[in-house]
This record gives sequence, C-alpha cells and structure tokens, in this order.
Amino acid sequence: MSNGKKKGSNLSVLMGYAGRHRFLTYSSWVLSGISALMALAPFIFVWLIIRDVINAGGDFSSANNIVFYGWMAVGSALLSMFVYFGGLMCSHISAFRVASNMRKRTMRHIASLPVGFMNGLGSGRVRRIVNESSGATETYLAHQLPDMVGAIITPVAMLVLLLVFDWRLGLLSLIPSVLGFIIMSRMTGKDMQLKMKEYQSALEDMNNEAVEYVRGVPVVKTFGQTVFSFKRFKRSIDEYGKWVIAYTKSLMWPMIAFTTAINCVFVPLIIAALCFTAGGVQPQFLLNLIFYIIFTPIISVTLMKVMYMSENNMIVGDAIERVNGLLAIQPLPEPSSPKRPQDNSISFENVTFAYDGAEKNALDGVTFNVEAGQTVALVGPSGGGKTTAAGLVVRFWDVNGGRVCLGGVDVKDISHKTLNQSVAYVFQDSRLLKTSIFENVRLGKPEASREEVLRALHEAQCDDIIAKFPQGIDTVIGSKGVYLSGGEQQRIAIACVMLKDAPVLVLDEATAFADPENESAVQRAFERLARGKTVIMIAHRLTTVQNADMIYVLKEGRVAESGTHSQLMQKAGIYHEMYDEYTTSISWKVGGAKC
Repeated sequence: MSNGKKKGSNLSVLMGYAGRHRFLTYSSWVLSGISALMALAPFIFVWLIIRDVINAGGDFSSANNIVFYGWMAVGSALLSMFVYFGGLMCSHISAFRVASNMRKRTMRHIASLPVGFMNGLGSGRVRRIVNESSGATETYLAHQLPDMVGAIITPVAMLVLLLVFDWRLGLLSLIPSVLGFIIMSRMTGKDMQLKMKEYQSALEDMNNEAVEYVRGVPVVKTFGQTVFSFKRFKRSIDEYGKWVIAYTKSLMWPMIAFTTAINCVFVPLIIAALCFTAGGVQPQFLLNLIFYIIFTPIISVTLMKVMYMSENNMIVGDAIERVNGLLAIQPLPEPSSPKRPQDNSISFENVTFAYDGAEKNALDGVTFNVEAGQTVALVGPSGGGKTTAAGLVVRFWDVNGGRVCLGGVDVKDISHKTLNQSVAYVFQDSRLLKTSIFENVRLGKPEASREEVLRALHEAQCDDIIAKFPQGIDTVIGSKGVYLSGGEQQRIAIACVMLKDAPVLVLDEATAFADPENESAVQRAFERLARGKTVIMIAHRLTTVQNADMIYVLKEGRVAESGTHSQLMQKAGIYHEMYDEYTTSISWKVGGAKC
C-alpha cells in the first residue's frame, strides 16, 4: 500500500487498511459459515416432526420425540442467530477500522496536494469519494462478506441434503437454480461492471455540480438569474436521468426472467410428484417430497443474496478504484535544495499556463513585476486569467512555461512551508470550519495566545460579530442558531490572515459576496491588513483599485494594459471602458433603489 495503484484483489486492498484487525474479518467468516450450517438444522428437525406425525397414524402417544425435535429446532435457530451476531460484531469492528484508516489516509494525501487540484476534480466529487467510497467498503466488510461466506456454504450443504433424501427430486429442484444462476451471471458480467462505473461517475458529476450550484446561489440572487444559468448542473441531472432510465429498461427482462426462475422451484417438484405417484403414493416418497417443499425456498433466498453480493462487489471495486485514483494524484515536487526569498517582490517572467484538458492557455506569455510593499491590482473581463495568475503565486499549480518568482527566487525552489509562511491568500468565498471562532482564527498561527487572537479579530473589524454571541470567541460556527453572513465569514477569515501576518497578500475578489454594510467593514480590515505588505488584489468592483500602485488588465490570458488608474483612464482603452460600464451600473442600481 505504498502508492495509489491498485494491487491484488479488492479484499487484499481492504485488508491492507485493516492492519492487525484483519483477523476479526477472518473470524467473522468462520462464525458466519458455522451459523449458515446451524440455520439448516431447524428444517431437518421440522421434517423429523412431520415424519413422526405421519408415522403415528393418529396415535400421538407413540410419537415421543416431537417435543424434543421442536425444542431442537428452536435451539438450533437461536444458536445460529447468536453465532451470526458474534460474526457481525467481529466484522463491524474491522470494517470501521478499515473505513477510518481509508478516510485518514485519503485526507492526509489531499492535504499534501495543491489547492488547485480541487478546481479540476471539484469539491463535490472529492467529498463523495472520501465519504461514500469508504462507506461502501464499510458495508461490504461488515455485512456482505460474512453473508457471502454463508451464501457459499449454504448451497454446498443444501446440495448434500438434496441428494441424500431423494436424488431424483434433488436434481429436479436444482433446475430453476441453474437457470437463475446462468441469468444472473449474464447480468453481473463485464458489461455490468462497466455500467456500474458509468453509474458512479454520473452520480459524482451530479453531486459535484450540485455543490457548485449551491455555492453560486448568491450570484443567482444578486443578478436575478434562473437555475438554467447553471447549465452544467441541469445537464448533469438530465444525463443522469437518461442513463438511469436506459439502464433500468436494459435490465427489466433479465430481472423478470431471474425472479421467475428462482421462484419456480416448486414446478419441477409438482411435475415429479405427478409422475412418480402415478402408480400410487409411497409414504417414504411423500415424506421426501414434503422435505423438498419445506427446504427448497432457501434456494431462492440464497440466489438473491448471491446476486446482490455480486453487484455490491462491483460497487466496492469501483469505490477502491476511485480512492486509488485520488491517491495516485501526486503533490507538487518539493525542491531538493530549497531557497529562501530575498525580499517580498513578485515577478512573472513570460509565464504560460494551461489547465488539464483545456484547448487554450489560461495565461500566455504574461510578464509583470510587483515591487516589495507595492499594491497591484489585476482586473479584466471574466476568464482573462486573473485568478489563475494569483494562484500561481502561491503555487496552486506549476507553470507550463516561464517563471513565477518571489523575492527573486522561483516559487518551485521555495519549500512549501516557507512559501505558505510568506504568502497569505484570501478567497472570494472563504469557508470556516465547524469549530469555535477562536480555533478558526488560530489556524493562521496555531501557537497564538488568546490575546493575539482577540487583537486580530479587533483589527479585522469583528468586534460586532463577537458581541452578538453570548459565548464570544468560543462560539462554535455552524452549531444550532449560529449563522454568519458571507461578509461576516470573510472578516473572520481576514482575522486568521492577520494573525498569520505573512508579508505577501493575495486578495481574490474578497468582497464579491459581501453586502454593503459588511463590505465597508471588510474594506477597513483590508486597509489594516495591507499595511507594509506586498499585495496582489483581484477586484471586479473597480472603485476599490483606484489607489493601487499599478493596475494590470488581463484579457484572454495576456496583459492587455498596465498603469495607474489615471494613466489607464487617459488611454481610453479596455480599462476605461470597463470603468465606465461599472460606474454606470452603480448609478443604475442607485437610481433603481430610489424608484
């Protein structure tokens, strides 16, 4: 288990996560097999009771063993249940450990990956792989594997019993089972495995797009858009619906045939009874026929278990493959001889970058400099490459060409720890953890004291947020009755960055989802945060970049214009046009409000 590649069978992979608890899994199989054998005993004792009743011929005084057989049937059934429960206890303990270890290992690996990889996979897809894939393995180990052992042992023991009493009736009663097994094998073959992968992929896509849609609801409300603005979400739902309907229809007739076959086990017995009793009914044959009538329904139940286990085995195989696919993603390489930045300047030197699978470059030959202590703004049309450029500073991805330097050193030559200490990134929609405000802020500096956290919250304009909660900074965010607006969450995130006190600051449209009241507080917090720091800010509200030392206009992955606000306005180019459109939209909104 040293890498993300799949090795061996599904079971060997899972046992690699079980560690010393694997013996509990093996113990559960033994107990499940014993339980399966014990579960057949009540049917034999019931048949013995019926035999004694028939042989008594109405004189039950001679049937001395009926009560004994009855208690033996009850006792063997109860003992079978207790042994089965013991097996489940063992399998559950091992399964919980496997699921826990799988989640821990996956999350540790995700933590080592750059933030940019989430953009490619999508947070919804990653969450589903971590939670549901490991959950599928838990169910498989806790229930399905022990049941599979029982389902294998039961037919073997049944075959012996079916042939012992009357081999003719035994062979005839197996005909529906053989037909059902053939149909089941065709349904659960390679085509089914491919369909299962398609099904899981469709679920992942829909789940991922649903998460992205929910996160974009503020934009929908702000700009009055409809759900159809999120075409990918709607398309994922439509595609999932089409796939499920087509898949269900393709299995309709095979499933009908399978269900019919395994439930027609009495048909051969009835035909045999009519044929074998044409010359008269023999008592022994009648007894044997009664046994088969009582016993053969187990065949149907067993075959249904085997069918569902085959499907679940494919689900687990697909889950392991998806987890291994996530583990196979390699983190960005660490430098063998790391260097430290000489200062806090930033430079882009003919930088080219393209996302995986993209037809064109997100950045194409971008060059610009940010002197230490300067505030530089990146603006431009949507999709111009602003966020991509900001992400390359903190090495969310590695460039395809050129260099991104911090303090004269290529960010590839700076250790991850040093780069993380040097640069702080504020996202446009910061997310907080479900823990106290104090712990959320202290993520920026784990060894910080309570006084340092309070000071950072004050500097980030969070006093009003703390004051409205009785427990103050010990209030757990996300608990019952504790909700923060987007702007309030952003201020808490800024307090975390203030506590970190990194010399380089990247602001990615950090006021995008703030309401007017919170935006003012966020702007004041930014003013304090940016003092003495090198700042790269991305903003769609152009009034916030007028005082920047330099503004770079990015369009289609290139630097189209650069200069100060006044210089760019004099050029009457892209920036001038964007600024006029923005101020016009503000005037329209204000005028609309007055109406």
